[in-house]
Amino acid sequence: MVLTERMPDECNDDVLASFNSGATPGRSSTIFSARRRQCLTMSGAHLEIAKYVQAGGIRTNVHDVGEGPPVVLIHGSGPGVTAWANWRTVIPALSIDRRVIAPDMVGFGFTERPSNINYDRDVWVNHLVDLLDAMEIDRVDLIGNSFGGALSLAFAIRFPGRVRKLVLMGAAGVDFKITEGLDAVWGYEPSAENMRKIMDYFAYDRSLVNDELAELRFKASIRPGFQEAFSSMFPSPRQRWVGALASPENDIRALQHETLILHGRDDQVVPLETSLRLHELIISSQLHVFGRCGHWVQIEHATGFTRQVRDFLSDAEGQTSV
Repeated sequence: MVLTERMPDECNDDVLASFNSGATPGRSSTIFSARRRQCLTMSGAHLEIAKYVQAGGIRTNVHDVGEGPPVVLIHGSGPGVTAWANWRTVIPALSIDRRVIAPDMVGFGFTERPSNINYDRDVWVNHLVDLLDAMEIDRVDLIGNSFGGALSLAFAIRFPGRVRKLVLMGAAGVDFKITEGLDAVWGYEPSAENMRKIMDYFAYDRSLVNDELAELRFKASIRPGFQEAFSSMFPSPRQRWVGALASPENDIRALQHETLILHGRDDQVVPLETSLRLHELIISSQLHVFGRCGHWVQIEHATGFTRQVRDFLSDAEGQTSV
């Protein structure tokens, strides 16, 4: 989703370029200046491109905002998705006292799409560890949305010492019968009409979805290379890709990490039952279910999301050493 409000006159190309190039003047402060934060919020199309990091040979678009303990945000798998589109409503609040790192995963957004790659869970997990290595970050808090929740879970299983706490939001990662909504999302064929249809699956509050927004996201989905990569990830029959993203339940049960699980009660893309199952499996987990909420917890309930996450990450009780 890209905001369409008018960008202030002072948000000129020099200000935007300082972010897009990775330069952060005045970064000794814990957050961007109010003026720059306003620019970041209101110029969505510019801000989807941040700085580039070579991660395992893949040129990776990464938003790197704020100072403090590192927290990594992994986006979902909708057509045309970028880290900024997924997380822009919560990055300012989370980056007040944390270093927020939000990459476009390989095959998505403005990260490189290698021509010889077969996308799967291991490819994405390897990309994430390569990114952390390239940025010289040893241990992080990890927040995953939907597809990103499945990757976060798999990453914590494979590299337990590199994760402090987990947040799983509307997460895949266990097997479930594919929903009509997810099948439509993964089977998206580019058109403004089809984009409007799948966006109706995402939101409980339909006022968040209109023809203008659908047109913006449609245009995002047909940027060069976007749909070609996306269509190769989850071809029909798509039930198999739910299983391919799932981690073995015995491995999930063995996790010792403190985990916060968040889900919209009215989610039509990933069913609430997945989070109920994750809560059963992960011994040190908490579960919060948002009423009147679809698949967009971080958008439909941005304030509640950030409050839950900030409190959870800041709570020293029960922190696990892995």
